[in-house]
Amino acid sequence: MSRSDHVSSAKARGPSQRQLRVGELIRHVLSDLLTRGDVHDPVLESAIVTVTEVRASPDLRNATVAIEPLGGEGEKEVLEALTRNRKYLRGELGKRMTTKFTPDLTFEIDTSFAEGARIDGILRSAEVARDTSEKDET
Repeated sequence: MSRSDHVSSAKARGPSQRQLRVGELIRHVLSDLLTRGDVHDPVLESAIVTVTEVRASPDLRNATVAIEPLGGEGEKEVLEALTRNRKYLRGELGKRMTTKFTPDLTFEIDTSFAEGARIDGILRSAEVARDTSEKDET
């Protein structure tokens, strides 16, 4: 098996256990920092932010942090505030983690809740209810 075959098969399998474990550790640390109000930014002090997922790169040097402000309000402002405070958050991660490298953080809005609500709305629509009730009758 060549190196390129190994790399492509690793991508097909998904994240490794180590990536998942480090991602979960980062999620816990960031959630704790944001909940306790350790980040001194007016936007983050007034917003309740949920860290929904952290995806670590295979080399663990980068991490993408998916966040969701409570109620979905002020997403842009919260995202900008987290990006402004990225260095501080990374420094705090470095103090609390025992990994060789502290990953660089990239923040994004988690759209999975909105997508789930959209799909739920479709499933509850009259057209879908009509289609499923016709199948039940046959």
